[in-house]
Formats: sequence, C-alpha cells, structure tokens
Amino acid sequence: MRRAVALLLGAAAVFAFAPPAQGAPQDAVRDREYWLDDYGIRDAWAVTRGAGVTIAIIDTGVAGDVADLAGAVVGGADFSGIGSPDGQRPIGDNPQHGTLVASLAAGRGTGPTSGVIGSAPEASILSLSVGFGGGSDAQIAEAVTWAVDNGADVINMSLTRNTLDWPESWDDAFLHAAEHDVVIVAAAGNRASGTVEVGAPATMPGVLTVGGVDESGQASWDASSQGITIGVAAPSERLVGVTPAGRYITWAGTSGATPIVAGVVALVRAAHPDLDAANVINRIVATARDAGPAGADYTYGFGYLDAAAAVSSDVPQVSANPMGDLAEWVRVNRRADATPQAVDPIVAVPEAPEAPGEPGTADPTGVLLPSLVALQLVGAPVLAVALMLFVVGGLVVGALRGIRPPRSR
Repeated sequence: MRRAVALLLGAAAVFAFAPPAQGAPQDAVRDREYWLDDYGIRDAWAVTRGAGVTIAIIDTGVAGDVADLAGAVVGGADFSGIGSPDGQRPIGDNPQHGTLVASLAAGRGTGPTSGVIGSAPEASILSLSVGFGGGSDAQIAEAVTWAVDNGADVINMSLTRNTLDWPESWDDAFLHAAEHDVVIVAAAGNRASGTVEVGAPATMPGVLTVGGVDESGQASWDASSQGITIGVAAPSERLVGVTPAGRYITWAGTSGATPIVAGVVALVRAAHPDLDAANVINRIVATARDAGPAGADYTYGFGYLDAAAAVSSDVPQVSANPMGDLAEWVRVNRRADATPQAVDPIVAVPEAPEAPGEPGTADPTGVLLPSLVALQLVGAPVLAVALMLFVVGGLVVGALRGIRPPRSR
C-alpha cells in the first residue's frame, strides 16, 4: 500500500454550473445547500455565525481572492516548497480541492442569498498548503504544529494516509494540538477513491472523524468509508462548492462532509468559548441525532450532526475526550521504542513452607540420592562426602551378596 497522504476528493465536478445570470434567481446556488436546514445549521446561526474562531485548512491551498471567500482567509503558510509563502496559491494535481473545502467551512457567499455559504460564515481561515506524495507525512506534522502555534481553534483535514497507522512525528504534532485545546476534524475516506477502511488521521485517538451520508441520510456507499472511529455523520453527496476560478460545482466525498462539521465545531467554540477541546467534541457527539440500531456506529458514529443542538442544548461537561486519549495511546503503544528505564534491584523474599506431602507422593529420588534443593543447600563439600559414602556402601553390599552360606549335608 502506498503510504503517501492522499486527498479525499470523491466525485468532483460531476455537474458544473456558472453563477446565475442577471435577472435569474439569486439563490440558485444557495438553494442547493440542503444541509443548512436538514442539519440545523441555519437555526444555529440565530446564536452565532462563528465570529472570532479560526479554522486551519490543511490541504492544497485556499484561493483567498474568490468572491465567496472574500475576507475569510486571514493567513497561512506553505509546507510543500512549491506554493506561495501564505499558502494561498492552489497546488498539486487537484488544486481546487482546498478552496472547495474552505467554502463549505466558512464561505461568505456573494450576497445575502447567493453564492456558497459555509457552516461558520463569520469564522476565519488559515490556508496551509501541503504536497501529496512522498514526504507528505513530515509536511502534515509541520502544518499541524504551525496551525496550533498561529491561532487555529479548529483544524480541518480532508485527507488520508490510507493506513491504519501513522508516523511518530504525527504523535508529537497531534499531542501539541490536544495540549493547546485545538480540535482536529478528519475525513473517514471514500470507497470510490480506494479508501475501503478509515485511515489515519481518522484513526487517531482524540480526532473527530466524519462519516458521510447521502441526501436521504443513508450511508454513502461510494462517498464514505466505515470504521469504529467515526464520531459523527454529515452529508457527503450532492455537495456544492466554489473553485479557485470562481465556478460552482457539485461534488461528493467526506472531503466535503468534514468542513461542514468543522464549521459547526467553530460555531460551538464561538458559543462556548470557555470549553476545552474535549467538551467541544462532546457537544458534537452527545447531541447527534440517533441514526439507527446497534452496529450503526460503524457507519454513523454517534449519529447525524445536529448543529442547533450542539450550540444550544444543555450538555453535561466531561473530563475526557469521547474520541479517545492520544497521550495514553502513545504511552501504551510506543513503549517498545522508549528509552530503557533502570530496573529495581532484586530483593530476596522468604518462600512459604511447603505443605506436607500426601500419602503415596514420596520423593521419587529416594533416600540415597539427594534432591536438587538439598544439593543447592549443602554445597559441594558435603556432596562429595555423600557420593563417597554411596560408593562405599555399594561395594559393601556387593561383597556381602558374594558370600554364600555353607550348604548343609
């Protein structure tokens, strides 16, 4: 299996359409965003639209000059070596990917009812461009660390390593995020693009993993993978986004479901600024709408995303991240690679006396041959004497057996 980080662009540009012409209804694009109502996002806007929260998009770069993202991108960096210093020049084989993702997280639209609007339309975006291929593991680790150190509250990762495991450099970067209460949201993956099972970073403890469903709420066969680490389900089909060229396209994949959830995480952070990352994630999963019988968690996690409930419901606080503890995982699973520790000196402890033997269980060595324990206790000198007595005794017995009594006449 190729161990390079890959984008999770499922079916993109399935249907492309231009902005509405003059005189046409100005909500032709906005009307396609069915998830705004179906997943409680528009209702959550009555409380907050995400102002003051920063979402880092680790992807192919976000084109900040697109009308739908005007004023949203406030900074960034490039880790590929081929992008612009601010991370805002789209790169790679799928350069549109990062901009599509950003538009669903924090798009502003082009007017009150037109253009693509994200889940958190007043949140800010950091654009972190990385290359996808050899060396991307190190780039991802560096990008996560940079995002944390430069004010990110949420990190969106619509990408996969296509393996259950991850490099140790990710341990340090993701622990850095956890220690600074930064929520990482990751895509489960798409079967259609070859990700048949959830792969890292979606397998990492503490990460909020997003699975995908179709417009009716059923598990998306092509546009989502399954796995026990899925935290919440969100729409991954018939999505609409904006490209760096300003074109609107429909697309599919958990690449799109993930920023929808990342935007809702931003809404929760704006509405509850005192909550740590564990409790922010807990509000997302604890308020998710039930998605089915036992066993459905492999596909839907805790259930369907419910933005209004996540923002406004009364949710008891927790002391641990419901998606797991990466620090504990590292402690248990990386122990073999840790520096050896000093071993405590051995202290002799008296043994308990043996229980009396049962009838018929006499020592099979007999009375003439000493037991191993006896040999260990008496030492070599006594052993030598015992052996000499044994030999002499044997000679005497043999001699006695050789003397025959006289026959009677």
